[in-house]
Order: sequence, then structure tokens, then C-alpha cells
Amino acid sequence: MVGRVNAESCCAVAKENREDERIIDCHDAQHHDCVADSKEGADCLDAHEHPKGESCCTLPTQEYEPIESAIPAGYRQDILYVKEMDCPMESKLIERALASFSEIDSLNFNYLKREVYIVHKGDLAPFLEKIRKLNMTPQRVTDGAEIVSEPEGIYAKSERWRLILSGIAAATSELFEFAGWSSWGSALFAFLAIALVGLSTYRKGWVALKNRTLNINALMSVAVTGALLLGIFPEAAMVIFLFTLSEKIEAHSLTKAQNAVEKLLKLAPDNAQVITEKGIMEMPVEKIKMGDLLRIMPGGRLPLDGIITRGSSSFDESAITGESLPVDKSVDDTVYAGTINQQGEIEYRATSTAKDSTLAKIVKTIESAQVKKAPVQRFIDRFAAIYTPVVFVVALLIALLSPLWGISWFDAIYRALVVLIIACPCALVISTPVAIVSALTQLARHGILVKGGEYIEKGAHLTHIAFDKTGTLTVGTPTFSRVIAFSESGKESDQLEESLEQLAVSLAARSDHPISQAIVAHTSYPIVEIDHFMALPGEGVKGVWHGESLLLGNRKMMLHHQVSLEPIMAQLEAIEGQGSSLTLFAYRGKVRALFIVEDRMKANGSEVLATLKTLDMTPILLSGDHQGAVSHVAAQVGIDQAYGALLPEEKLAKLTHYQQNGQAIAMIGDGINDAPALAQADVGFAMGAMGSDISIETANVALMDDDLAKIPYFIRVSRRTVTLIKQNIAVALGIKALFFIAIFIGYESMWAAVFADVGASLLVIMNSLRILRENFDH
Repeated sequence: MVGRVNAESCCAVAKENREDERIIDCHDAQHHDCVADSKEGADCLDAHEHPKGESCCTLPTQEYEPIESAIPAGYRQDILYVKEMDCPMESKLIERALASFSEIDSLNFNYLKREVYIVHKGDLAPFLEKIRKLNMTPQRVTDGAEIVSEPEGIYAKSERWRLILSGIAAATSELFEFAGWSSWGSALFAFLAIALVGLSTYRKGWVALKNRTLNINALMSVAVTGALLLGIFPEAAMVIFLFTLSEKIEAHSLTKAQNAVEKLLKLAPDNAQVITEKGIMEMPVEKIKMGDLLRIMPGGRLPLDGIITRGSSSFDESAITGESLPVDKSVDDTVYAGTINQQGEIEYRATSTAKDSTLAKIVKTIESAQVKKAPVQRFIDRFAAIYTPVVFVVALLIALLSPLWGISWFDAIYRALVVLIIACPCALVISTPVAIVSALTQLARHGILVKGGEYIEKGAHLTHIAFDKTGTLTVGTPTFSRVIAFSESGKESDQLEESLEQLAVSLAARSDHPISQAIVAHTSYPIVEIDHFMALPGEGVKGVWHGESLLLGNRKMMLHHQVSLEPIMAQLEAIEGQGSSLTLFAYRGKVRALFIVEDRMKANGSEVLATLKTLDMTPILLSGDHQGAVSHVAAQVGIDQAYGALLPEEKLAKLTHYQQNGQAIAMIGDGINDAPALAQADVGFAMGAMGSDISIETANVALMDDDLAKIPYFIRVSRRTVTLIKQNIAVALGIKALFFIAIFIGYESMWAAVFADVGASLLVIMNSLRILRENFDH
């Protein structure tokens, strides 16, 4: 759905300014007018379309509220970095600790970055204090600032050496036990190993138990303590050592996924050459303001978005759009942060700061998407919340009831401790977020921004995909082709009278519609004043000149005004059969001209549509253009289901019809004019979103350029991601199931259970990271 808009846009005040401002008309049914409509401004924005660039509905950046505007009035969002949140289960501790605060509206978690997104009102201090009581150290993150860690004690700084010494101590304890040496020696080295690395585990476990939460630290603390009470000191020492070692390896593996995202932001340089009155100065990018003049040498990366003021060059924009071929640009062209100047020296004026460049928006979108859980992830979280307590109860029953079947108390308790070790669902919980983040990053590298894991999961199950025509399958820049003139009697004439053409152009000049602008662009007639100008929804524009009526629009408009089309029907059908867009001009109730406009097909349209069919996708064409043009385009690209002359609400109805029949359908449009359909679709794609705040915010998936090939790429990545998630879930649950079976047939080992538990986590992480390395072009 579109974001909120400022009420002072031209659509909201169009009725007042009808005589003074440029009014949006509707030459075809897809251009739904907001002037004559009674809807609110925001509804109007959903309902009509403009060419790319400035129009009455292209709102200033400061008037557009991004996604964060969904935060309730009076609330604000703070981001907390919690370095101790190294297991997804620990978020439950924070949730439970903050549950009593009515000032908190919502909590979300980014496990990979160890961040908590807290929407609240009032002071943040009470929440921080509550989290600190969990033996955690929350730090507020502002505007993406780097975390500055507080000074750590000797215990924390010596972590690597403590881990090495703990391993040696655990091995020595095992040696004492194996060789039959002093049992006191075995116990001494075991306690030393536990003291070296186990204190933090015990501390976290105690906090969890106090808060009635069972996480891996609580389960491990109980298991190690139980082993010590049973007198199996070497095994207790080896369990805590292996657990700590595995946790470090797991954290390192998770960091790889997060680093892939952070590398995107590092594409922009830290410093830039700024042209000042005193000469050229090297300056940190964070200090550069909008409007500053920058110089970029050949081979240099651009630090900010901007507009070229001197020079020309070709630019590698692959980091932003995924397009491998360089793009030639010169004075007045827009350039983007993170792109590479390949040839000439240029100067350009910054149109963004480091925090709001296109590159920064991409990274922000990915990070926001990490917080939004996919449906399968929400299901797993609910499952995990039930699974761990159930397994804990099973462990107690094993310890208490096994002796009834002749099993010794020692063996019964030992088996229960092994069950506790494999009770934590960490591998299961992280099976989805790591795969989702890897997919988000892979897609961003190719110029595809996804708003959340939900849309990756939905993308894997799409069966149908609906295309808008103009700007999606076609280039979207109509060019004037020719005009066919008619006499009052309806006979075709050689040339349109200059006075009549001037009147038609004067009507078109009051419109922002691309077809109107194409008509205006081909002439140099002075614009005359038109009286009683009015735009009619889904039809066109009309006015009066010297008491005579003027109409400029589509067939529907002519029929509504009792203008006969019978004399020109043959020409109409012939032109529509060729796929051209046309506008009729009527004077004194007679059609006097047909203005014909052409829109070229995108070069790879047919190829992409063929690829989608190989992926078992059914393409559909939904357009407001007349049926003849729609059918012509559909035949060119190989679409069997094509619907023309659709109003925005009719496109919406078509999508709803498919969904009600059990089809999962995507919609591809420009992100603004098709907003109702994009919002209704299971996945909405916005084309050509680079540099556009509104386009990036409108759809579920934003394609940074107009390359249709990105759509099958998205489908392949989505399907592969869902496949890997299923594999991860199978591995996580399968390994635990095998251990449960092993326990019941009499084979159990505490240190092997640690290997199995954390090993499962490592397996799902490594499996998920494969998405970053695979090629999805074919």
C-alpha cells in the first residue's frame, strides 16, 4: 500500500485550483481522474497514473512519511543493541521482562544484529534497567551509528585463552579418568575447565530460570550441574567446553550472513573531494550537506546521490541495479551513491546525505525486512515455545519413571540430562532467519529490494503474475506517431486544420497524462485559453472555446457525449488492431481527428515471459488501454489472458477473482498508479524504483530498474530459499529425533548430545549461506 501523503498535494486541492492548475485527465480508462471524483486525496493517488518524473502526485520528500509513520501517535521507535542476545530464545527473556510495561506498543528482534526494535512512549531508561537485570548490556543505537562497546573486564578480554585452557583442563580430566589415576585430580581439572568458561553460561541460565524461561544456557547449566552431582566430572567438563566452543563457531557463522548486508553500505567511500571557495577539500561523507559540489575522478566510487553539473562519463551501477553494463551519463543526469565512475572526471551536486542516499535506503530496507518474520518463522517460534517445556517435562519423567523398568537411578538421571541438552530448539529457530537474510542480500545485490521474508515465502508459491502494460511491458515513454484528420461529414481528409489542431493541443497541454504530453510535444502552437475546462474520470478532458464544445479522450467519452463513431469506425478498428494508443478529438459534436501514439516494447519482454512459463507461472495482462492495443501487446510477448479498458478498481477486482479461485498472484506496476492492485496482490512489484522514495515504499518488492528479467530471478531465489528452509527444519528436528531414539535404545552421551545440538545449528547456518554463493540467472 502507499504511504501517507501530505494533504496539500494537487489532488487534495484540485477542485479549488481547477482553473489555474494543470489537471490530470484520463484518455484511457486506466487514468482515473481525481478532480471530478469525490474521493480523498490518498484514494485519488491510488487511482491514477503519470509518467516517470515530476507530476502533481510526485510529492516532495519532506511531505512523504515512510513506513515508520505506522508508529502510533505519541510513540517513538528506539533500537537497542544487546550483545548477550546470542540465541533467538533469549529474546523471550526480554519479551517477558518488558511485558508489564503499558508504555510499550511493540517489540521486534533482529537476531543476526542482536538488536531490539522497541516502539514506546515516555522514558527509555526503565526498559534499559529491566534488561540490565537480565545480566544484559543494552545500548541505544541512533541513526545507524556504530556500537561503541563499553570497557570489558579481564574475564571477558581473556576469552580466547580461557577457552584454550578450558579445553586442556577438560582433556586432562578425561585422561585422569581413563588412566584410573586419582579421582580427585579428575574432579579438580573438571572444575577448573568449568570455572574458565562456564561462569557466563551459569549466569545466563540462572537469569533465565528466575524469569521462568528455558533457554540453552538454563538447560546446559542444569545438565552440567547434574553431571557433577552424579560424579561424572570429565563429561561435565567436556560438555561445557564443547558447548562454549560451538557457541563461538556458531556466532562467527551468523556474522557472515550479517557481513554480507553490511558490505552493501561499505560500497560508498568514507571520504569525498568537496569543491569549496577555498579549493578542493577532502571531507568525511557524514559531514557533506545536500547541495555541496563534489568531484569524482575516473575509477572513483560516488559517496552520495546527485546531479552532474560538469563532465560526462559511464557509470557502473551494478551494485544498485544489478545491471552489468555501464550507463552513459552527462550534465543534468542523476547519479547514485555506491556506483563507479568509469571514465571521465565529473563534478556533481549532492542531492542526498549519507543517511538518505539510495544506497542507504537499500540497506535500511534490508535491515527492516530482517525484523519482519515470514509465516513459517512465526510458526516455528510458536512451536519452539511449546517444544522446550514439553521436552523438559519428558526429561523429568525419564528421570523419575525409568527405575520402574529396572533402570538404575544413575542411568535414569543421566539419560534425562542428555535429553535436556538436546531440548533447546536453537537450530530450529534460526533455520528461517539466516536463510531469509541470505536471500534478501542475494536479491539486493541484483537490484531487487524485498520488504520482508513473508514476500520471499509467498514468492515461492506464486502461480500467476499480472502485468500492467505501460512502463512495464512497454518502455513507458509514448511518442507521437501521426494524426488522421476528418471532415465534418466523417470523411478522412489530408490534413487537420491548424486552428483545430491548436485547440486539441491546448486541451492536451492542461494534462499530465503521457499521451497528452506526447501530443503537445510534436507541435509548436501557442496555447489558447480554454473555458470550462474539466477532466472526466476514465474518459478524457473537455472544454469550451468561443461557445463551441471541445472533447479530447477515448471512445467512452465520445459515446457519453453522443458523438457518433460510425463514420470513422473502420479507421478506429484498423488502428486499434495495430496496437497503437489513440486519442479522439471532437469539435461541435463531430470527431475531427485521431491522434496516434506509439509505445515501444521492452527488448526482453518475450524472453522473460517465456522464462516465467518454464517456471510454471501463468502471465496475465491488465491494462487501462483499449482492448485492441492490449491484445496486440499480449500477442507480441506471448500472454494468453489479456484484459483492456480496466479502471484501477477493475484491476483490483480481477486480482481478487484469481485469489478467490485459490491462485497466488503477483502484480507488477510502476508502484504508484497501480497501488490498489499492488496492495491486493500476494506480492506486489514496483518497477524502476531507483531514487524514488514512494516507489520503494509502495510495493512489497521494488525492482531498482526496469529490467523484467529480475522477476524470474526473484522467483528462483524465493523457491530455493523455501526449499533450504524446509531442509533446515528437517535437519534440526531429524537430529533431535535420532538422539531421542538413541536414548530409548540405551545409547546416550552428554558430549555427543552437545555436538548434535550445536552441530545442527551450524549445519542449518551453512546450508542457508549457500544462497549467497549460488547462481540464479538460469
